[in-house]
Amino acid sequence: MRKILLLLLFPAILFSSLGSAAPYLRNQARPVEQVVFGEVESVRYITQQEMRASERDGWKTLLGGVIGGLVGSQFGSGAGREVATAVGAVTGASVAHHRQSRQIMVQSQLVELLIQTEDGRLIDVIQDVDLQMLFQRGDPIRILYFHDGVRVDKMF
Repeated sequence: MRKILLLLLFPAILFSSLGSAAPYLRNQARPVEQVVFGEVESVRYITQQEMRASERDGWKTLLGGVIGGLVGSQFGSGAGREVATAVGAVTGASVAHHRQSRQIMVQSQLVELLIQTEDGRLIDVIQDVDLQMLFQRGDPIRILYFHDGVRVDKMF
């Protein structure tokens, strides 16, 4: 019984100890590779919808397996109890997985900016909408180039 529970709980312990990258925040210092100045030529707001698998299914499947294993361990004795525990764990995980594996709709608000730079080039950038920084035609802006992307900000 203990071996089965340890095998079921090991992935949860392993993945909970791994760190995750923090999202970029506007007030976070980051090295900028290039800054280009320009003016907004056009603004278009876009809604993007994307289907994603529910990110919480793994935990529900794991919990179903643990509960199934605990219920299964109540039946039989000796080797029969170990088999009942294993069957209960597999059945519980399977039921939880099939009941909870759903896709969810994620909707993102984006803004597409067509920008004329000071040297006459046209650059099109699509980024997340920031409600504290809404763009209009004619706004002076700066384009910040990072090693992993681009961000457009208003000049104040």
